[in-house]
Amino acid sequence: MSLRAHLKVALLQMVSEGAAIEANARKGEEFCRRAAERGADIALFPEMWSVGYAKYAWGDDRARAEWLKLAVPRDGPFVDRFRRLARELRIAIAITYLETGPTLPRDALTLVGSDGADIFTYAKVHTCAWDAPEESCDPGDEFCVGDVRAGAEVAKIGAMICFDREFPESARLLMLKGAEVVLTPNACELQDDADGLGDIRVAQFRSRAFENAIGVAMANYAAPQLDGRSVAFDVDGTTLVQAGPEEGVFVATFDLERIRQWRIMERSNIWRRPEIYGSLANRETIDPLAKSRADTIAEEIARRNVRDPN
Repeated sequence: MSLRAHLKVALLQMVSEGAAIEANARKGEEFCRRAAERGADIALFPEMWSVGYAKYAWGDDRARAEWLKLAVPRDGPFVDRFRRLARELRIAIAITYLETGPTLPRDALTLVGSDGADIFTYAKVHTCAWDAPEESCDPGDEFCVGDVRAGAEVAKIGAMICFDREFPESARLLMLKGAEVVLTPNACELQDDADGLGDIRVAQFRSRAFENAIGVAMANYAAPQLDGRSVAFDVDGTTLVQAGPEEGVFVATFDLERIRQWRIMERSNIWRRPEIYGSLANRETIDPLAKSRADTIAEEIARRNVRDPN
């Protein structure tokens, strides 16, 4: 009998060192080493780890200009450090950072393979463009899936970031691209309100696993910076990991064979009706109740973006 293939994802639940990039890099390296000691195949960081999801005061253009200077290039020393570390530890690392862009930076994740080579770089598609700091980020334009080795097996890994998980299309597109497990860096508070993670958003994240027949894993910042509660759900919605508020390395083990069988037997793509979903991809389709607010937000974002990003 062959051994079942498992993928171990370590959720690195940490308090950052604020916007101190070098200090965050050192702490991130320490937690990656702990993940490797726990037998992880992938180490997953919270959102925008390079700057610890540091914010600036809304409307303070001077603070905004200083924040923009914190962006780092994809081929620079911050990400290179984790390429070398992945190669040394022989694990994949999903490192998150504020990435330098042609105009504005991006809220990015680079998935580095255990050989130190990049598998893909994903930029958050659904940015929180109504508030600082993500008003100052360019959104991504594509969801990514790549291969990560787990023992003798290869797992298909996708990524979405924080607010992306609130849109069912994000996880659905990743499933359609073949993702078996979706990594989700996060930066949310605990309370059940517009800004918090809370029970309702955890339940929502769980539904992303069940409705798409995928595994999902989320890494959030620990208390007291945010509220922890990093979580992972199996293909059928079963809780694999539910962290508390404290710092730690929390390892979720996904049974790849189970995910594949569940996808075939329980949630097969053959039952979808994409021929009637066309309005989902039509920019002219909008909830009539939300149209006036959407127009107001679009005007406000356009107004802000005329500011000199430098």
